[in-house]
Amino acid sequence: MNGNSLLLDTNIILYLLAGNQTVADFLNNKTVFVSFVTELELLGYDGLESEGKLIVENLLEDSTIIDINSEIKKVVIELRKAHKIKLPDAIIAATAFYLNIPLMTSDKRLSKLKELNILLFEK
Repeated sequence: MNGNSLLLDTNIILYLLAGNQTVADFLNNKTVFVSFVTELELLGYDGLESEGKLIVENLLEDSTIIDINSEIKKVVIELRKAHKIKLPDAIIAATAFYLNIPLMTSDKRLSKLKELNILLFEK
């Protein structure tokens, strides 16, 4: 992957939906990847109005969505054993590890995963 590639955690996309310009500016000209978990969380999010839903659909369309595979499953298992993190977080983190790209998140717990390159966004 190139140096402009990032995997976005769900919380980063929620910041975008809330109109966070810092996140929007940072993501400009980046190649964005999203885990299928984030896709499901966003599309199943009950708090989205029609405008927000359209923004999510457009963002997902412009992103590369990564489904689970056997390699990601192996990393998920190891991360869960080593760090006791929730399954959705482990899948998202394992996806970034598998792709060998940074994970952009605002979840401080994920920043403790030494196996990953984490870009921690602090509001």
